[in-house]
Amino acid sequence: MKYTHRDNNIILTDIPDFNLAQTIECGQCFHFIRKDLPEEDDSRSEYTLAAFGRGLRVAQDGDTFTFYDTKAEDFEKLWIPYFDLDRDYGMIKDFIIERNPELREIVEKNAGIRLLNQDFFETLLSFIISQNNRIPQIKKVVADISATWGRKVGDDLYSFPEPGELEGVCAADFKEKKTGFRAAYLCDAVSKVLSGEISGEELKRLELDECEKKLCEIKGVGPKVANCIMLFSLGKREAFPIDVWMKRVLEQVYFGGKEKSKPELAAFAKDKYGEYGGYAQQYLFAYAREEL
Repeated sequence: MKYTHRDNNIILTDIPDFNLAQTIECGQCFHFIRKDLPEEDDSRSEYTLAAFGRGLRVAQDGDTFTFYDTKAEDFEKLWIPYFDLDRDYGMIKDFIIERNPELREIVEKNAGIRLLNQDFFETLLSFIISQNNRIPQIKKVVADISATWGRKVGDDLYSFPEPGELEGVCAADFKEKKTGFRAAYLCDAVSKVLSGEISGEELKRLELDECEKKLCEIKGVGPKVANCIMLFSLGKREAFPIDVWMKRVLEQVYFGGKEKSKPELAAFAKDKYGEYGGYAQQYLFAYAREEL
């Protein structure tokens, strides 16, 4: 991958199939701040985000991406993997469209989405928080938990706490952060990670079904949340989270609006998309949020 290191910034121009806003705002992460820009400046987007204990300011202006105050070593070891920049998304999109020509317009409209490779513990807690919650509220809870128990990594930006930093935090403490009924689930997740009962590295080695079953041992984690965790932090790109939005869009695109059960749709998606299920899910999810 070609890039320029200029004035302590990484300048990247040779990266197809990547749109910063589409990637960050497609519902796969919640730990970011979008900079407000003039409406007429629609070719530019800028964000600050926290990941793996680091803060990052990153902007896109047309085909140019700027990673501010970033060392080449950090860019290569942290941000290229995080944004999945070394993967051929053109090939993935071609595969999906070839087998699903009815998705061509959906994929092309959302062609800049890349699947992030996020920290397991943050993703686990974030998607527990996400249950029956809207994205602005999820972001607020994640930001408040980070500000209270994390470390400052930028202006108004804090790292998500490590498991040890949440040791001793009780349900009442989480409820103060507006987590509601999810507080007990968060405590159980923290406890299981600290005890070693749940380990991201061990989960990565499991097959998809085994991994989902293990994650569902955590209170409050069901198939949808488990698949989100597997897709966005455990490298299981065949995972296919199904929520109400995904159920609706699959029924509309493939079944003429006829209602199907979530298990039926999960089996259908596994057969239809195979190892690229997670990529297809993100294109479909972005479409569902905008159109349904």
